[in-house]
Amino acid sequence: MSEELNNEFFNDIRNEIRSYMVARGHTYQSLSELLNKRFGLKCTAQSINNKLARGSLRYADAKLIAQVLDYKIKWE
Repeated sequence: MSEELNNEFFNDIRNEIRSYMVARGHTYQSLSELLNKRFGLKCTAQSINNKLARGSLRYADAKLIAQVLDYKIKWE
């Protein structure tokens, strides 16, 4: 994947997750608090933001984020 395509791809994912957060009224801070409380994680708002910016968010993390935001990831 070219660097330009790579950046665009990960920016699209970051924007998509951010739009789901905003739709549920959450910030990175409130999302990290939900993840920590519900799953006993030790993540911070900055760590979530960094993973999304770098494109290093794991699928397991995405599933946990979807779960606390009351979404389901569906493959079609």
